[in-house]
Amino acid sequence: MPAGADERGTARRTRSAGLALGAPAVAAAVLTGVVALYIALVAFGNLTDFDTNRQFVRHVLAMDTTFKDEDLMWRAVESRALQDAAYVAIIAWETLAALILIAGTVVWVAALRGRAGGFGRARRLSTVGLLMLVLLFGGGFIGIGGEWFAMWQSKNWNGLDAATRVVTLCGIALLVVHLPAAGRASGGGGSARSGEADA
Repeated sequence: MPAGADERGTARRTRSAGLALGAPAVAAAVLTGVVALYIALVAFGNLTDFDTNRQFVRHVLAMDTTFKDEDLMWRAVESRALQDAAYVAIIAWETLAALILIAGTVVWVAALRGRAGGFGRARRLSTVGLLMLVLLFGGGFIGIGGEWFAMWQSKNWNGLDAATRVVTLCGIALLVVHLPAAGRASGGGGSARSGEADA
């Protein structure tokens, strides 16, 4: 049998195994794509319905619906310009994360279809995008918004539950993306280990 024919057969088997629904790489691709879709829609919503979440950011930073404890109110940001600048920065961060995760999803799909070197790039892109969202929703909304600006005290402008859901989803996606088998086309067999696959 010619060497080229054997290589083509191996590539077809690898591609077929990679597209198996239960493969860890497929799970990583799907989770990356789901988070990409979610954050893209969030960013799109913030751009097309700018005022709704601008009010949320303004109220959180102004701390005007908290218990208004004198020991905490010095933290309030009452400048509309600073409030709006923070909101625009959030939208820009969300948009960038969405673009990175969309790119990661595309690279995952290409890797599953047999493109050489794709799994390492897909993992790196997914990791960057997911960590951006962990920073925004975990550090920004839960940490800074929830504790520094006492968002947990507000009945009307409390985004902690939504932020916790996003951080949880991103955390699960990060774990799956970094499974050793997610760097290969199929969970069974193969010789590449987590840190070695297309790094």
